[in-house]
Amino acid sequence: MDINFELYKVFYYVAYKKSFSAAAKKLFISQSAVSQAIRQLEQKLDCSLFFRNTKRVKLTQEGQALFNYVEQAFNFIKSGEKMLMDMNSLVSGEIKIGASDTISKYYLMPFFKTFNEKYPGIKIKVTNRTSSKCIELLKNGSVDFSVVNIPIANEFTQLEFKKTRAVQDVFVAGSSYSHLKNKELHLKDLEQLPLLVLEKNTITREYFDSMLRSYDVEINPDVELGSIDVLVDMARIGLGIAFVPDFCAKAAEPADIFKLDIKEEVPQRYMGVVTHKNIPLSVAASKFLEMLV
Repeated sequence: MDINFELYKVFYYVAYKKSFSAAAKKLFISQSAVSQAIRQLEQKLDCSLFFRNTKRVKLTQEGQALFNYVEQAFNFIKSGEKMLMDMNSLVSGEIKIGASDTISKYYLMPFFKTFNEKYPGIKIKVTNRTSSKCIELLKNGSVDFSVVNIPIANEFTQLEFKKTRAVQDVFVAGSSYSHLKNKELHLKDLEQLPLLVLEKNTITREYFDSMLRSYDVEINPDVELGSIDVLVDMARIGLGIAFVPDFCAKAAEPADIFKLDIKEEVPQRYMGVVTHKNIPLSVAASKFLEMLV
């Protein structure tokens, strides 16, 4: 049955106020327009909704049964409106972020703390994946935005990347390789050493391979892992030379690990925020991005 919602709205206020004139005043329409709307609704429903032989409007049995449902519907609508108001005023809501465990731990953690202190009613949901996977999460709408290592080439026409922080990668080793400390090395020298790097199909690994190609260096890594922290730990116990962002190396105990002096320049890369051009951000997500960008 196709009935204009406005007719139910008029019915609700007449039943709630128990007065045609009070309903007209609330809806900013004439009393005759209220009466006409109720007649139309009664015709469509094929029943009487009000007794009209008293000064005060009274619901019929059918009218009371209908009002019980219509009142619930209006209460749900009011709750929805309040929820949206709370979300827009940052009282409640949720933001969904895609980020690797490394970016979450070493970069985003202070922002999580600040945002939570400022807007405690907003839930922060973080999905930890590699940067490549986080880009896919954004493409299929699973997250509001992702914080990623910026790809070497941007092939995503619907996505927008904004750089937020420079990343300087370094080669680090543990005390087992102390003979290399303060010794100038070339990238070619690393071909003879066990290398620990991130696994393939990650943006960091793509950058690493591209950088080696630019210097005509060919290295077959001994260990490929999905965690920067584990690479640092493996370098610490002497399993090889790890290629990691400098902020991860600095977090380790200085006595356990040191940076190799590589003569060739290891170019900076960037991490940043990626958003979808066709998906509008919530107020909460926009506020979080304001902190980052």
